[in-house]
Amino acid sequence: MSPLGFVGLGVMGSRMARRLLAAGHAVQGYNRTQEKADPLVGLGMTRAGSPRAAAAGADVVFSSVTDTAALSAVGLGPDGILAGLRRGAVWVEMSTVSPRATRELGALAQAQGAALLDAPVSGGPGTVEQGQLSIYVGGETAALERVRPYLEALGPTITSVGPLGAAISMKIAINLAGPVQLLGFAESVLLAEKAGIARGAAVEAILRSVMASPMLRYRGPFVLDMPREPWFTVSMMQKDLGLALELARELAVPLPTTAVANELLSAARGLGLAAEDCAAIFDVVAGMGGARGTSKRSGQDGGA
Repeated sequence: MSPLGFVGLGVMGSRMARRLLAAGHAVQGYNRTQEKADPLVGLGMTRAGSPRAAAAGADVVFSSVTDTAALSAVGLGPDGILAGLRRGAVWVEMSTVSPRATRELGALAQAQGAALLDAPVSGGPGTVEQGQLSIYVGGETAALERVRPYLEALGPTITSVGPLGAAISMKIAINLAGPVQLLGFAESVLLAEKAGIARGAAVEAILRSVMASPMLRYRGPFVLDMPREPWFTVSMMQKDLGLALELARELAVPLPTTAVANELLSAARGLGLAAEDCAAIFDVVAGMGGARGTSKRSGQDGGA
């Protein structure tokens, strides 16, 4: 059995590669910052010197990178994934990037006898570690069935949503709801606090109410104590909102609350919170209302 290729071993990619190793699959992996791959090498992963080397000899190649520019960097060129992708291979692209860029790479892969699937995921680091990711897949059904056993090592819910590019469009549509919910949650907490209710009590009451989504239940407590390692940074969330707003412009779809959330994430970046978890949107709202924020890294104490 040929090894699996894996390109992009960051917060999500490293955990997915770890799950594949734990399931007994051989993995050859590449990451631009090579030290981040060291723990995986200790678990048996073979270190590849380039995206091309990670793809070489593999029947299935995974990629999970930061944005569209990073995908182009690892996908194209003499050392890119396409250069190492062999005929008959399947490239499973799991990043949140431009649907248009995904389709363009798919056409290039098809031209050399390979297939590309867009397979973005719903869930965070803890979800990966538990093997409970939800995975949306766009592309050929036959290619999906070939890689299904590997995807099942990452999560039990695998949903085919249409042709190549459809899955990432679905992921973008889902992701915009996150910061919109966080913004509404921040406003609720701040209003309750200003009315004399302790912040902790307000958070507990909201998270026990019918208004609490699963996402708010695990991220809402961050307004009390931000995580040491951000689950999804302000910058990364704003990248996703940028993709949503771009797609909305193409399709003439109004996204007014998404636009407002995007502006507040811009304010968070301006306050030095770009590397914080995106729950730092609370700091912006709190600062505007004259209240104390939660950020530890930035030195902000109220967000403004």
